[in-house]
Amino acid sequence: MSALSPAPRSMGYAVAASVTAVLLLLFVGTLGGTVHRSITTETLSRFSTTVLIFGYLLSTIGLVVSLRALVNSIKAKKLSATGEILKARAEAATSRQFSFITFGLIFAVAIVFALIQLLLMNNGSLQSTFLDLEPMRESFKDILIAFGVNIKLALISQAFVLAFGLVLAVARMIPGPAGAPIRFLAVGYIDLMRAVPAIIVLYLIGFGLPLTNLPLVSGLSPEWFAIIALSLTYSAYVAEIYRSGISSIHPSQWSASRSLGFSYLQTLRYFILPQAIRLVIPPLLSTFIALQKDTSLVNVIGTLDAFNQAKFYASSSFNLSSVTVVAILFIAITIPQTRYVDWILAKDAKRIRG
Repeated sequence: MSALSPAPRSMGYAVAASVTAVLLLLFVGTLGGTVHRSITTETLSRFSTTVLIFGYLLSTIGLVVSLRALVNSIKAKKLSATGEILKARAEAATSRQFSFITFGLIFAVAIVFALIQLLLMNNGSLQSTFLDLEPMRESFKDILIAFGVNIKLALISQAFVLAFGLVLAVARMIPGPAGAPIRFLAVGYIDLMRAVPAIIVLYLIGFGLPLTNLPLVSGLSPEWFAIIALSLTYSAYVAEIYRSGISSIHPSQWSASRSLGFSYLQTLRYFILPQAIRLVIPPLLSTFIALQKDTSLVNVIGTLDAFNQAKFYASSSFNLSSVTVVAILFIAITIPQTRYVDWILAKDAKRIRG
């Protein structure tokens, strides 16, 4: 019968966790106490006291968990000495787990506590500059109305991008010598638009097209110039996403369809695209999240979006809390979409494993 492997090492982790927990207590007391003593306003002082209490509480919890890890490690060492290897391995594994929990908790507490203290430093100057509730309340309604422009620009642009990006992807993949000129044009356009920053495209179209006096085009509103610029830019990225999905379909699918008498376009429409589009939904959604955020760039051509509205308030009050409102609105609509993309990816992974 082969000998059992010894219990994994755990004492070093437990000791390191305990020392780190003690250091966190000292860190919370030193930094928090220093910042608290420098605060002169009553409201911030009460908030600082609350933060200190929670900092001490979480640090103490980390210390208790690390001591538990130390106890389990000592038990594992005693059990190993008496030859009870299986029990020793279980105690050592428990000790390592508690040690790692301590490290994670301490790291999170230290980061969050330090960030809060940064906001409270210099009598809350950062907080009053970026998170002053009064300017945020005053500007919220107008910024929310202007944020509707960002939403409209994103939705209309996404519709154009979906269609034009698909056309570009199909054009780039047309087979045979006859399709070479079209492939060349598609590749040139995609490479060009991916190379030029979106803000430059916005600037050129927003200020350039009105100067051309072209019929229909030059008389458009700044919002439509923004839609055109965003659609032209992001169609190139979406075309590559479509192309990756189409390329991932096994060649046998093409061969089977063509052998049944379907044309190239019929094969694409009925067999290839339905499969490819389902595969590229997560990256498409991620790209549309980026497009949604880039609608804030339209302020360079004078479109009254949420960011431009916030800048008016910021310039009149010499405070940037109104701009923070814009950031919060983008966060509020972006994070749920990001989680939705994660859910789709997890669902597809589960389906593939099944």
